[in-house]
This record gives sequence, C-alpha cells and structure tokens, in this order.
Amino acid sequence: MATQQISPGVITREVDLTVGRVDNVVANSGGIAGPFKIGPVSEVITITNESDLIETFGKPLSTDSQYEYWMSASSFLSYGGQLKVVRADGENLKNANAGAPLSNVAIGWTDTLKIKNFDDYDQNFTDITSGWTWGAKTPGTWANGLKVCYIDDYADQTIGLTTTNLLTAGFEIGCGVTVAYNSTTIGLGTTATTNGYVKGIITGVSTDSTNAASSIDVKIVSKVEQTGNIIGTETYVNYAQFDDQRSITPGSIVYCVSAAGTNKGGDYKVASVNTAGTVTDWYDNQTLDLSSGTVYWNTIASKPQTNGYVDARNGKNDAFHLVVVDDDGTITGNEGTIIEKNVSISKASNAISEVNSPTNIYYKDFVANNSEYLYAGWNASQAGDNYHDTFPRATGFTTTSGTKSLSFTQVPTGDGVWGQEAQGTTFSAIGNVGYAFSGGTNYNAITNQYAVNLGDVANAYDLFENEDEVDVDYLIMGPGFGAKDETQAKANKLIAIAEGRKDCVAVISPHKNDCVNVTNTKDQTNNVVSFYAPITSSSYAVFDSGWKWTFDRYNNKFRWIPTNPDVAGLMVRTDIEQFPWYSPAGQQRGNINNAVKLAYNPTKSQRDTLYENRINPITNLPGQGSVLFGDKTGLSYASAFDRINVRRLFITVEQALTGVANAQLFEFNDEITRSNFVNVVEPYLRDIQSKRGLVDFRVICDATNNTPEVIDNNEFRADIFLKPTRSINFVTLTFVATRTGVSFDEVTGRV
Repeated sequence: MATQQISPGVITREVDLTVGRVDNVVANSGGIAGPFKIGPVSEVITITNESDLIETFGKPLSTDSQYEYWMSASSFLSYGGQLKVVRADGENLKNANAGAPLSNVAIGWTDTLKIKNFDDYDQNFTDITSGWTWGAKTPGTWANGLKVCYIDDYADQTIGLTTTNLLTAGFEIGCGVTVAYNSTTIGLGTTATTNGYVKGIITGVSTDSTNAASSIDVKIVSKVEQTGNIIGTETYVNYAQFDDQRSITPGSIVYCVSAAGTNKGGDYKVASVNTAGTVTDWYDNQTLDLSSGTVYWNTIASKPQTNGYVDARNGKNDAFHLVVVDDDGTITGNEGTIIEKNVSISKASNAISEVNSPTNIYYKDFVANNSEYLYAGWNASQAGDNYHDTFPRATGFTTTSGTKSLSFTQVPTGDGVWGQEAQGTTFSAIGNVGYAFSGGTNYNAITNQYAVNLGDVANAYDLFENEDEVDVDYLIMGPGFGAKDETQAKANKLIAIAEGRKDCVAVISPHKNDCVNVTNTKDQTNNVVSFYAPITSSSYAVFDSGWKWTFDRYNNKFRWIPTNPDVAGLMVRTDIEQFPWYSPAGQQRGNINNAVKLAYNPTKSQRDTLYENRINPITNLPGQGSVLFGDKTGLSYASAFDRINVRRLFITVEQALTGVANAQLFEFNDEITRSNFVNVVEPYLRDIQSKRGLVDFRVICDATNNTPEVIDNNEFRADIFLKPTRSINFVTLTFVATRTGVSFDEVTGRV
C-alpha cells in the first residue's frame, strides 16, 4: 500500500496483535431467594458474610420455618463464597408508615403502602401528593412501633400573656409582633447603642380562658433601627425591612399587628398594646414525642436554623432535625433508644452540605440515600394534618401572609412550601411532632407470617435469569414447600434458569417430608428416588440426598435444613483449594460443614440405587463426618457431562473464551485476527492442561472453518476440542494369595 505522503518523511504505524486476554471468571457466587424479615424486596443484594446477612435481612425466625431459608444462606456462606440474595415479594407485604391526612385520619396511617426497594421509591413515590408522610424503608411488621421525631425552626420564644382570649386581644397566627428598645447595646464587639424595635411573626397560640395564662410562640424575623418612639395605635410596620434577629425580653411592650387592621400594601395596623409575661426559649423546652421517657431536643443537637447553602442564596429556615426512635423496644430491646439521627437536613430541593460537599441534603433525597430506616413521602408543608396536629406556619412575612383564619390556623403561604429551590425562599415550619409507625405486615397479615407461595419465590428467582446483569455460579434451592409437587416445581424452575444461562448449576435437595422424620431408610430411599424421577434431566443441575441437623445459635435450637447449600459450598471450597475441574466429592473436599447428623444416611446398596438415579448420596462415614459421596450431574444419560467436574470445566472455559471472542467483534475476519485469537486461547488451555483439567485439546480457527461463505455472513468461527480429565468413581483392589515358593513374575506374567 502506498504511503500517503507528498514529500519525503517517515510515518509510524502500530499494529496491535495483543487484542484479547483470558480473565478469571470464577466468582464463587451463589444465588438464593426467600422470605426474610427485613430488607429490600425483588432486588438482588450481595452478601459476603453472616453479619452482613443479619444486618440486611434480619435473623432467622421460627415462624413458619423461615429459618430454613436463612440458615440455607448462612450454610453456603460458611464455605467462603459470596451470596446474591433476593427477598421474595408477597401480596400482603406492606410498609409501616405514618399516614398523611388524606389516607386514614382515624388511625393516622395507610394500610396499602408497599415500597419494594430504592428503585421502586425513586420511580413511584418521590412526588406523591397524599397517602403517607414517613414510611419504613422496607416492608414488614419490623417497623411497627418505630417513631420518627421531627423538629424545625418553628419559633424562637414562647411569650406568656395575661389574657383569656388571644384572638380578641389581637394575637393571631401569622400576625406580627414588635418590641421597642431604647439605648440598647448593638453587640457584636461594639459598645455602640441604638434605638428601634425587634419584629417577629406568631407561629403558635395557646389560649387559657380560665386562668389568663395564655401564650404565643414567636419566630424572630428582624431588628429595625430607628430614632424616636414607635408607640401609638396608628403606627404601621413595613415588613419588607426585616433583616436579622434579636430576642424579645421579659417585660417588654408587645405590639400585635393584626389582620383585622387596614392592609396598606403589606403593612398592618397596630391592634393592641400588651405587656409580656414570662418569656422562655422555645427550643430549649421541646422534647421528643415519646411514650417511653423524656428526651430534650437540645441534648441531641443545637437548634436547626438556616443551612449555609440556603443562607448564601437569601433563603431562610430550611433546616430541621429528624431522629428515628425504637419507641417500644422491638428492634433494640430497649424502649426509647434513638437508632438514627439526621441533623440539619434541608427543605430546599437543591441544598448542598457545607461539611460534606457535594452531598445533597434535601430531606427526601438525603433520607432515601442515607437512612437505614426511612423514606419520605407526602410533603407536610402542603396542608394541615389534623391527626398529627401539624399546620405549616409562615416564618417570614410575604404579600400573601396576611390571609388568616379566625380559628388560629393559617392557609400556608405558597412561597414557603418545602421542595422549592433555596434562592430567596423563606420556608414554612410545622414545629415539633412525633410520627408513630404502624400498618406494616408480613407475607400474611394474620397467620403464616413467612409462608411464601411458589409463584412469589419463582418470581424472585427470575431476577437471576439475565447473566449479563447478575453474576451467579450456583442457584441454591434452599427448602421446598409443604406439597411435594410444589417442591418439584421449584427445582425445575431453578434448572430452567441454569439451562438458559449456561454458566451456572442449580443445586437441589429432596422434599423434606421424604426423608426427615422417616424412620425406615428403605422408605427414605424410595421417597428420594421418587421425588427426583420427574425432575428435568440436565447437566446444569446437581441432586443430593440430604437434610442435616445443625444448630441455630440465634434461637438456641437444633434445626433440620437442606444440604443443597452445602453442595454449592463444596464447589466453592474446591475452587479455593484447587480448581473448578476438580470433583467436590470425597474425603479431601467433600466434608459437610456443621452437620451434627443426617436425616437420611444411606447404606452402600442404597447409595448404589441413588447413584443409578443421578442422585449424589450424602453419607456419614465413621471418623470422617458427613461427606458428599458422588459427583454426578442431573443428566439422565451417559455422557462426559454427567460429572460435576466436567460440567464445571466447560462452564469455566466457555465463560473465559467468550470474553476473548467478544474482543474480536467488529474486527476483520482475516488471518491476523484468527491467529491472534488462537495465540490467546492456546496458552490458556495449556495452563488448564498443566493443572490437570484437560488430557488434550485442539483449537481450529483458520480458513478451513472460516470459509468465504462464513466471512461473507460477517461471522467468525473457532472450533475448540477438549478432552476433559475424569474423576475416579470406582476403585478395584485385587488381593492375591500365593504359596511361598511361587514367583510373582509367574503369577502376574510380568517381569
């Protein structure tokens, strides 16, 4: 090819003949689905150890033998693999929650809430307009009894007033109050004095019609400096001047700016002059709304006010605190335990943390991403909530804040609703409130709390179907169902998934009632053979004979659980100690963990019967413990693939070389590409051969199988011939007795 140069020069070109490599594909990942107490629903979660299993899905439960699923998962993890767990869905699963006023006013919660997982919340619940205010992170009864305690910058002070009728006196929610000061030190490092008045807005009222010990809650809005006095019934106050904060002190003159006065473009007429009684700090007197003791908010965090991000954008009063309390002790065992704190999260939709930038601290997003227990639902600033007695209060004056109700409730101002951006927004407040959770249900609201049906479990296992989305090497059956035919259907479901993926094996145990508490081993043998007879023939399945007796330390009981997780675990152990093409059976690698005894311990003749029916016996050998004593797959006819080690050899090689083949996509089907492919594959296969996985192999990828027709069809072909090594299943030892004078050479015919 002519170089594309006009004048003399040098062109440097590169040709990459190193495209493609063989990567290790063995991850030792198991997959299991079942009913769990807590955790996201219909989502694949990776678990690496038993502690992780407890934290994510809870502890094993005796109810409805739920422990069989949990301890199956734990058994597999004991061999060193990682586990992909799916919490099965159920029609009756519901999230505990505290309802919004439009759901169920009588009891304060909605009994129809189900949030399966984060994606479900993100897609379907972030913008709800009714139904629930705060909800548990995952479904189930586990969150019933939790309490979410909330507080924001509702007020600065509570001012006592000696009146029996605040409304007549002119004190109304949303109205302004002022207090004059004369020759008062400005502070802030200076001794200069000034005159003027402090302005505040009434956010709460409490009328004592008997003892005249009424009070108002006041949010301080600003300080206004001016000369002269401001006393007089015709004085107007312009609220557009508000700029900072100052406290109202006891004994001060309080002016109530009432809506009953004449509105002059945002100015309100002074309605009355009153003398303040006691003045106390509002926040310092606020306690968590608990049924199990008294906890003051100021022992948890300082008062929430305005986050720096919002303040820099001329916004105000966005911050609030949110804590989760185990009010009745169902989670921690101790009533009133604070199990989560969320401090100074924001009502502003675009707020960013000053401390951990660029962390989003908008409360709905922050809780969804960081809380272990909560999702946020209905926006409590949108309307009053009669059940929880919360009503959004303006914390600053606007052109719409003069619309008041004579019943001391306020129609919320549009510019104070939470979820707006920070710029120029003064957010409304609802004060101090506790939200008690209830309404959470398990798989059945009354009985059979953890009894899942076949359809729900099958749907959960469907999440393992796509090999491109979920890596899994073993599909673990765990326990079956009460009916044998449903257990068989579950086994066939797992095998169908494995057959479709062609990169994993399904491990299956017999129906529990076929071997557990069946005293006659002949009956057990017949039962187990009968169970497996209609199960799909497949080299991607492994059948075992066992249920083991093992200790549940979380409930201090011994339990029967299936051994299929152990069979998968033995393959993990084999990969760790040797390679996938070694057999997981026998005394070197086949010992079952934590088996006190077996429900069914077949004799030699019974093992023969099982083996003829593609069932791998698990037997208790004297001095050896419980051992997997077979390495057959579930294939019903004679083939190299009727052995576990051969099937797993081909899975390993096929996965690895598929990755190499992917690197050839969109390249030219020519001699260079084909040679490059062979040069990558052959060293890999030689390495397996050196590690006793292959007797011999051959790779053909040339013009003989990449014909012009193949090339014209945009195809690329490689034929890989493998001779797998075989595991020893039968040993014959022949002992021959001879007379003293007989030569061994004469007997054996060998020299």
